[in-house]
Amino acid sequence: MKDKALIIASVASMIDQFNMRNIEILKKLGYKVEVACNFEDGNTTNERRLKQFKKELTAMGVEFYHIPIPRRISAVYDIIKSYRELKKLIKNSDYKIVHCQSPIGSIVSRLACIKIRKKGTKVIYTAHGFHFFKGAGIINWIVFYSIERFFSYFTDVLITINNEDYKRAKTFKAKKIEYLPGIGIDIERFNKINESKSEIKESLCLRDEDFVLISVGQLSKRKNHQAVIRAAAKLNKPDIFYIICGIGELKDELVSLAERLGILDRIIFTGYRSDVKRLLHGADCFVFPSTQEGLPVSLMEAMASGLACIASKIRGNTDLLEEENSEFLVDIFDIDGYSQCIKRFYENRELMLESGEKNYRAVKKFDKEVVDSQMKRIYEECRQ
Repeated sequence: MKDKALIIASVASMIDQFNMRNIEILKKLGYKVEVACNFEDGNTTNERRLKQFKKELTAMGVEFYHIPIPRRISAVYDIIKSYRELKKLIKNSDYKIVHCQSPIGSIVSRLACIKIRKKGTKVIYTAHGFHFFKGAGIINWIVFYSIERFFSYFTDVLITINNEDYKRAKTFKAKKIEYLPGIGIDIERFNKINESKSEIKESLCLRDEDFVLISVGQLSKRKNHQAVIRAAAKLNKPDIFYIICGIGELKDELVSLAERLGILDRIIFTGYRSDVKRLLHGADCFVFPSTQEGLPVSLMEAMASGLACIASKIRGNTDLLEEENSEFLVDIFDIDGYSQCIKRFYENRELMLESGEKNYRAVKKFDKEVVDSQMKRIYEECRQ
């Protein structure tokens, strides 16, 4: 009988976007892989994608379970229910590896695994970005720092994906602390496309000479899209357009803001898109004003597409841009800073292309081959 491994995350989209290669690695190592997550609430993809994702898991021979893991720590009822359901699932299965992710998902997972760890099950936790970080609020430090430090006692391998988190985690009590350069991206896939930039712009009803900004991310307070809308309005250039790819609760608020600032006709809300790679190649500059990240995949994908990038000066973004393009890191809410960076690229296309080339070279150390080899090693060591 094959050894079994369970991958747990708060929501299905986290499995879909960040863990499919982990599933493949485990399968190649001979494991029967199962997945547990919330398939109903909190996902960043649409219903159509979720249905397709379930079919893909089934085709891979991966059994999956709906566990109502919430994304808010205040959802106490769902947290308790998730713990009970996970504990029952884990008790009735002989998992050799349990790989958990997300703050709340990892808490309920590690609680549920306390007994089976004594029998040899290895618990891996990938922290995609601690909720306590330089600049985070005092409540984040009081609540999440204490929780993460405490639960590190019940962790065999704690994986961090940026330098700040790695340094912090080394003071915790997990049996082993690992640094991985993100989740890994397929750099070559994002660097190649069959359409020209002008063709992609035309499909969006834009002219070849229009200057196109693009952001990818959930329409939420954390992603801070309003900063770019305000920066674009401040520049007041009729040929600067801003594409926002993503879904979320702030859509109406962002539309209202753009309307008040008189630039709604230059903001393109695409909703959820499965062709982000194509849209990146139709843009001139990627803007990422997020307030909190671990190591952002969307920024890495933009860099792999050879785009000039402007980003907030936060953990994760600095890991990616600090060496080559630190002059385009901006304080989170500095509207003037975003405007000035956009203006520099708008007025100097040669600088924009040069910056994009630097980004492409810099992102190569975050390639999927680098990450997958390290992840394979971690899984193998858990088997010994």
